[in-house]
Amino acid sequence: MNNTIAPPSRAALWLLTLLQASISGASLVVEIVAGRMIAPYVGMSLYTWTSVIAVVLAGFSVGHWWGGRIAALEKGRALRLTGWTMVGAALTTGGAAVVLREVAGPVLATWANPLSAITILTALVFFLPSLFAGVPAPVLAVVAMQGRDQPERALGAMFAAGAVGAIGGTLLAGFLFISWLGSAATLVVITAIYVISALLLFGLSGTAGLKQPNTIASLCAAVGLGAATLFLPATCDRESQYYCIRTVSLSDDPANPVRLMVIDHLAHGISGSQNPQEMYTEHAAMLDALARMRMPTDDFTSFHIGGGSYSVPRAWADRGIGGITVAEIDPAVTAQAIADFWFVPETARIIHQDARRTLAEDVRQYDVVIGDAFTDIAVPAHLVTREFFQLVSDRLSPRGVFAMNILDNTDRLDALASIIVTLRSVFPSVEVWTEARPPVRGERRIFVILASATDSPVSEISARSPEPRRFAVLEDRFIDGFVKRINAQVLTDNYAPIDRLMGFYPVTN
Repeated sequence: MNNTIAPPSRAALWLLTLLQASISGASLVVEIVAGRMIAPYVGMSLYTWTSVIAVVLAGFSVGHWWGGRIAALEKGRALRLTGWTMVGAALTTGGAAVVLREVAGPVLATWANPLSAITILTALVFFLPSLFAGVPAPVLAVVAMQGRDQPERALGAMFAAGAVGAIGGTLLAGFLFISWLGSAATLVVITAIYVISALLLFGLSGTAGLKQPNTIASLCAAVGLGAATLFLPATCDRESQYYCIRTVSLSDDPANPVRLMVIDHLAHGISGSQNPQEMYTEHAAMLDALARMRMPTDDFTSFHIGGGSYSVPRAWADRGIGGITVAEIDPAVTAQAIADFWFVPETARIIHQDARRTLAEDVRQYDVVIGDAFTDIAVPAHLVTREFFQLVSDRLSPRGVFAMNILDNTDRLDALASIIVTLRSVFPSVEVWTEARPPVRGERRIFVILASATDSPVSEISARSPEPRRFAVLEDRFIDGFVKRINAQVLTDNYAPIDRLMGFYPVTN
């Protein structure tokens, strides 16, 4: 009896290679979409991507182990079982959006620690799709090697196909799928790829599996779940290359609508239609009032790091203040501000790129630089380093002032302390302003830091946000005390652990 295994035909080998590349690419698309999909619930930060990558790799690892066991079976049976894992990948990928909506609320309500919440939420939604997608690689590699004179070449080709597919999937996800189709439609495409892969694997297995009612029913269910994703209520008004952007109405008064801009899971600004000069948030009120307090007249120029709802630029334009430049990395944020927040783009020079790059390329000087890109645990690390603050100092006029907001926990103040000592390494005067009231234990407090060549002429101001509030500068003795206690370190481009310094605080949606 001849027990030798006939090698796959050239056509079959190319089909195996194509399957390997397609499944690998699709799995990487899901990994990137995972970060985009959970951002509206937990934000986009170092913690988010760490959890996504860890969960997906864990799924791949278990899938590869399982695939290795399947690969030891008879060829037809191994391919048939692998086809069923692709049915599982299609079902779990097609249903990911539905599962996310159902489990996000309970998970965030149960786990206050953001690391736990992000990791558990990611695992519940994306572990199984990654597990099922990890099964085919070892099976297809073994099948491709069977009966060949030089199986090592087939093995190398299959590994290369997986790597090429992963690269292609990463590029397609970032440059095509998410920006042009959105997360929901992207998952539908990936579900379809898994369904087609299942059909091809069933065909390669040489069985009558496709004729079984449960096979067709499962494939139809996967397609139905994926298609249903397109009919779910939209999470975002605009899903850009960077953010999920929503507009929330806060007023039922048609004569004076008030709206909130939500970027991912965070409130980024509130504006009303009737009075552009009215600030609705504490940080905007301080940035507006403190910057104008430092300028003796309204003929100053300003550079704004981040646009958001464009509340401060809009207010200053309404006051007749010109020379406004805004560096907003996401054009979709600007479009939303124009469409829903009454911002008139002709009142400012808008540059759609990273603020640090803009300042590095733009040698003009400004009287005021506003840093309004610092929220929650998702802080742009490259905008809080000594090198960046030196760049800001170089772009300030002799009378200029840098104003930036930051949130920190009053029980820790680690992030605030590090930013203070970093600014002090560049600026002669560094002031910390906050609401003039005692802190509450565990409070997430809003601070605005003023950095310049000289101190402010006053130590207290009043502003509306929208109700009247008093804001005061913290005493140097108090600042020096907690800076020394924390032993705060200067943040640099080489070492800026701002995510860790912000601490592990509750995640809210």
